[in-house]
Amino acid sequence: MSEVTTTNPGTPEIAAAPASEGYGTKGYRAFVLGSLLIVYIFNFIDRSIINILTEPIKHSFQVEDWQMGLLGGPAFAVLYTFLGIPIARLAERHHRVWIIAISVFVWSLMTALCGIATSFLVLFLFRIGVSVGEAGCTPPAQSLIADYFKPSSRATAVSIYALGVPLGGMFAAVFAGFIVGALDGPSLAAMFESWGWNWALGLADWHEIEGWRVAFVLVGLPGILIAILVKMTVQEPPRGHTDPAALQQKERANMRQVFHTLSEKPTFWHIVVGATVASFVGYGVAQFTTSFLVRSHGVSLQTAALLFGVIIGLMAALGVFSSGFLADRFARRHPRALSWLPALGMALSVPLYAMGYLADSLWLALPPLMAAATLHYFYLGPMYAVVGGVVDSRMRATAVAITLFIVNLLGYGLGPPLIGMLSTLLKSMFLSGADLGLTLEACKATELLADAEAAACDSANSEGLRWSIIAFCCLYAWAALHYLLAGRTLVRDMVANRA
Repeated sequence: MSEVTTTNPGTPEIAAAPASEGYGTKGYRAFVLGSLLIVYIFNFIDRSIINILTEPIKHSFQVEDWQMGLLGGPAFAVLYTFLGIPIARLAERHHRVWIIAISVFVWSLMTALCGIATSFLVLFLFRIGVSVGEAGCTPPAQSLIADYFKPSSRATAVSIYALGVPLGGMFAAVFAGFIVGALDGPSLAAMFESWGWNWALGLADWHEIEGWRVAFVLVGLPGILIAILVKMTVQEPPRGHTDPAALQQKERANMRQVFHTLSEKPTFWHIVVGATVASFVGYGVAQFTTSFLVRSHGVSLQTAALLFGVIIGLMAALGVFSSGFLADRFARRHPRALSWLPALGMALSVPLYAMGYLADSLWLALPPLMAAATLHYFYLGPMYAVVGGVVDSRMRATAVAITLFIVNLLGYGLGPPLIGMLSTLLKSMFLSGADLGLTLEACKATELLADAEAAACDSANSEGLRWSIIAFCCLYAWAALHYLLAGRTLVRDMVANRA
């Protein structure tokens, strides 16, 4: 086979491997996958940092859980989902690396701007801006991965890419918790003063700047550099390079053809419904887990962020990688592993989550929560592997975008606000049961409350959220059922099995 090299200045030289092995050398494929993983990590850092900053933002703007749910869900999900498909159609025809690089630049800039929001409405609008940029990440990235990696190793490859979800959430928790605790405005002012940076002291009244604002700026700006590095170092591969020969050299597919093909793939729709339910639960619970740890276990925001991000986040990362790795290994003898592995994981996570969130002691709560996070994330890697595997290269980015449209519009768009609304409703019910005549508004005026009234408000605030989270986690059993049903047609619907 003849060798081909890149022509872009600054891009590493690569040799084309046989299509059966993937595009480029093994080392360069690893480099590209690592680069896309870094992009996805930043994608989720900028997306999920709002979860860690829920409590200080809520206090700053004096809003309720349902309003924070709107900020964490619809503010991001609506345009993110509606722009995903048209951007994916561009990715089917145009340079995918350029699309990813521009997207990273846009969402990173918008994340930094969230730090200067002057009101809840302005912050809401900047969050919409973040979603516009992030809509251009995963569909073209999944299309690139499919062209770099052969079908028999794609589940592992997409699971490594999907590590961006738990790792991004983990880094967001660590950085946001540290920044809020150690790099708020007053501490920055003291640091600049000790360094003699009078020019920096004159830029703003640092003592009035809250830590959550600093967090947005510091996690947003590095993404601009990532965008430049991706464009300079990642090569655009031949489209459809790793597809079976019978599926190559076809004309481009229009939207009607894509929907017609997907309409004949029940595996796709079961996976999408299961992933949507899992996303509905996952995004909703993630929005308020740090708040739960603060309210129910009395830890600081920094400690809660570390527990959620590092301990639970690492276990979730283990689950994401393990699902794809095990599926590729089991698939040789058990072709339906992409179906039953995630179904088993999510079903087992339900009682573990209930045990964790009901435990009175934080240290009794962590082991079941860690195990549940590992198991429930078994769904993510197989989702991408199946969605990319039931269509050929002409439709792959669009199929991923359609999946993300449904998963994020219903899951991300509805999960955070509905769990916030349920929490607020249950909080109101617990307040009514306290027989102290308390209301949601009365609990905001903490300085006017007697000790018994303040305790009742705190209890209702924590218990309302606790039972909302438990109710949501029970829905993982519903998601597991759809992944299990997908197994009935999985082997028939996968493209590589039919070529």
